[in-house]
Amino acid sequence: MNIGIGSDHRGVAIKTRITNLLKSHGHTVEDCGAYNSDSCDYPDIAHAVAALIADGKAERGILVCGSGIGMSIAANKTTAVRAALCHDPHAAEMSRRHNDANVLCLSADHLDTLSTEAFDAIIETWMDTDFEGGRHQRRVEKITTGANSACHE
Repeated sequence: MNIGIGSDHRGVAIKTRITNLLKSHGHTVEDCGAYNSDSCDYPDIAHAVAALIADGKAERGILVCGSGIGMSIAANKTTAVRAALCHDPHAAEMSRRHNDANVLCLSADHLDTLSTEAFDAIIETWMDTDFEGGRHQRRVEKITTGANSACHE
């Protein structure tokens, strides 16, 4: 699978760990930056990874910044993207199984505190989990199209 990956300056070391893990599982990785610890603007990186998804050049993306929040917000501005901020394997699984998330957003601050096994489990779970479809498909379509069936009293 082709994966777009990016981080801000705070996530460069984490991005390198993730890239090595993905490559060890046979994935190809396109690195959209940052490439060092010099301060940079996370939206630029998020938009570059999101563009790979939108253009069909990557099937999924992974983004890392200090909290993961900024990357998630920025990536979700691209119509083709369903970015999910995940802190544990369960959230990673549900983001794929129920929401068909195609971009995983991660917190460098949180990942720095995890064991190698826990760190790897988040990435591997997200990569290995398929979208369940079924009743979740119509919900994902509503996310994608912006359809609103309005709330009823």
